[in-house]
Amino acid sequence: MTELYGMPGHLIRRAQQISSSIFAEECDGFNLTSVQFAALFTIRANPGLDATRLSSLIAFDRSTIGDVLERLEAKKWIKRRASPTDKRAKLLYLAPAGEKLLGDVEPAVHRVQERLLAPLPPESRATMMRLLTELVSLHNESTPP
Repeated sequence: MTELYGMPGHLIRRAQQISSSIFAEECDGFNLTSVQFAALFTIRANPGLDATRLSSLIAFDRSTIGDVLERLEAKKWIKRRASPTDKRAKLLYLAPAGEKLLGDVEPAVHRVQERLLAPLPPESRATMMRLLTELVSLHNESTPP
């Protein structure tokens, strides 16, 4: 039987737990989750996208992205506007408060990334990022839309 710490799934889950813990420490006081940060960051980079596209870009479940967006809108960090071509679709934009929040929180999020990889020597950090990027990319290619 394979040892637990020899299972990539377990190690990836542990890395996610560590990342979440560091995010909570560094971003304490912003009232923001890592998924909310990803949504805001992506909306800023793609103003006017819809919820379906957002969920795809941040790899978040389409059925629960609405809850995330409701919270972001309640905090006045985003605005939803009807699409001019499809009145059923809502397009997403950062509100001024969301823009300010991102500017304020980005140094903390940058520290999260640094702390997460800090135990590794610099050459291993680059290798880790390359391998993670490759793994995710290959799984994305093999996953049906």
